[in-house]
Amino acid sequence: MTHFVLPPYDRRSLMRLLLLPVILCMLLLLVPASVHADGGAPNLAYVAGTSRGISVIDISQQKITNTISVPSLPHMVLLSVDARFLYVTLPQQNRVAIYAAKTGAQLCTADVTGQPTLLALDPGSNTLYVAGNKVANVTALDPTNCHVKLVIHTDGPVYGLAVAVVGSGISGSTGNQLWVAANTLSEYDDLKGQFITSVTIPGGPHYVSIPPGATIYVTTRAGSVDAIDLMTRHVITLTSGGNYGPMDFDETTGEVYVPDMQNNQLVVLSPVNVGYTVPHEPARVVHLGVAPQSVAITSDGQLGFVALSGGNVAMLDIPGRQLITTFSVGGSPQFIITGLYPPVIGTTPQQASTYGTIINIAAYILVIALFLIPIWLFTSYARNNRAKKKG
Repeated sequence: MTHFVLPPYDRRSLMRLLLLPVILCMLLLLVPASVHADGGAPNLAYVAGTSRGISVIDISQQKITNTISVPSLPHMVLLSVDARFLYVTLPQQNRVAIYAAKTGAQLCTADVTGQPTLLALDPGSNTLYVAGNKVANVTALDPTNCHVKLVIHTDGPVYGLAVAVVGSGISGSTGNQLWVAANTLSEYDDLKGQFITSVTIPGGPHYVSIPPGATIYVTTRAGSVDAIDLMTRHVITLTSGGNYGPMDFDETTGEVYVPDMQNNQLVVLSPVNVGYTVPHEPARVVHLGVAPQSVAITSDGQLGFVALSGGNVAMLDIPGRQLITTFSVGGSPQFIITGLYPPVIGTTPQQASTYGTIINIAAYILVIALFLIPIWLFTSYARNNRAKKKG
């Protein structure tokens, strides 16, 4: 009978074999299970309210490569964390729809009263919040099937929504906070929708943006931009004299970009950090010549996209502080976001769940194999050594 005999190993070679699976397992643990829609260097820009509904701009090619047809004028769009699904408000139909970002197929819809124009996604509780300024409530949806989880009653019509991702909470909560701009700027529990506290904003709060850190930025209906300390709830007016739209921030510098529709410009605010002197604001302005409706800053801080009245989108070089190009999208652009290319497989929530389960099982099998193989090698090595000594 022929026996399989391992070649002789010295101690150093054996240690290398044993360390290899450990290193591979560590690398697997370091790889994130999912990527943020605006993580890394985004590939696409989605523009809502164009002549064809939603236009998709390929950033590297600098051209429109796709359109997603919707039944009525879309107002706001968001992407799922993995860039697989596109969430869209359709205020004329009192509806929110979810589309496959890759194919443009509509997956499900939810009827939401109040002409919804606002969205906020909580990755911790996997909840999509929807609201509009015609009713005094926020609807919480399951972003995988459009089912209503709960309805949160507010102190007035809703003008702004944002989720503060503040880390893990106690008693099984995510620790995240839902902030709603109505008559006051109010904080709610992200799971139960229970009211926690409120902050009075002179002039009435409108759009809300919460970069990483401890500061909330709020535009007001009276024409100012305020900063609120998350810890003390202290309100500071940073700039005024404009009609300000939905904001975005540069994750690399902390700067906040605010569309000023009244003065045809972007207002750039230096970050306000708790415990430090408030900087002179604005840090600078970007003159555009036409009214900006919305702005999106890529998370690598390299590019900015501005939806402009008149049917155009401006692409900005953020570090170089200059215009790169302008895209003609037609219609009345309302909102813009950037994100990664959608995953190749799994265009529905069911498919995504199935593929995710398969990948997880395969990963577990690989990890187990990586641990068992060196044990088998070591056992075979020891057995061969003993047989060699006896021989």
